[in-house]
Amino acid sequence: MTKIKDKDMLVMRLMRERIMVLIFASTLVAIYSILIGIFMIGFWSYAVISDMIPAEEKPWAITFHLFSEFSTSILLIVSGAGLWLDMNWGKYLSLLALGMLLYVVISSPGYNLQKSNMPMAIMFIIPVVLTVAAIIVLLKFS
Repeated sequence: MTKIKDKDMLVMRLMRERIMVLIFASTLVAIYSILIGIFMIGFWSYAVISDMIPAEEKPWAITFHLFSEFSTSILLIVSGAGLWLDMNWGKYLSLLALGMLLYVVISSPGYNLQKSNMPMAIMFIIPVVLTVAAIIVLLKFS
């Protein structure tokens, strides 16, 4: 009888630990998503307002680029809030938003390298690593 009770206690402890890891991991991904989303909105809003975006020969390209940047940032904030509040849709929307962010942070170094801005291109290694880690955390712990 005590063996069964000990085994049940061990299973309960392991379940509690897994739940704590899940909550901690989801919270970290939620915070990362919300902060990056807010940063992106701030950065691109400032870039548009201060005319940092060069007048291009291809106005459609920059229009669609800005749309994708703002869409990504909004989805990051909404999905981060969904994760934070433990909503059923939070994980799925987060995977979509983080996938969009991964595309952005992989393609951005190319633009910076074309403009001979090596430090900015290298800086994008950090969000690539963090975004891949966030995706792995969601897939593994959820």
